[in-house]
Amino acid sequence: MTTTFNSLPEYSDEERLRALIEKISAYIEHFHGGSVEMISYDGKVLKVKMGGACLGCPLTPNTLHGWVEGTVRQFFPEIERVESVS
Repeated sequence: MTTTFNSLPEYSDEERLRALIEKISAYIEHFHGGSVEMISYDGKVLKVKMGGACLGCPLTPNTLHGWVEGTVRQFFPEIERVESVS
């Protein structure tokens, strides 16, 4: 049986979302030297902090919206947007 982030009913949405962000961050850290950290989630908006090599990188908006937001919305379609905070 394959476990997905939506098939873990014993965990809250916030816990599952935090685990997903940690997986995304591990990939970004390993291959690109950047990071992403979950700051808050209100059920509609996810706020994250980009770090490492993402700071000052001109491709950070692409990483944030194309990669982080795109991946998150696959598992959490109810999220309307992902925002980066300082």
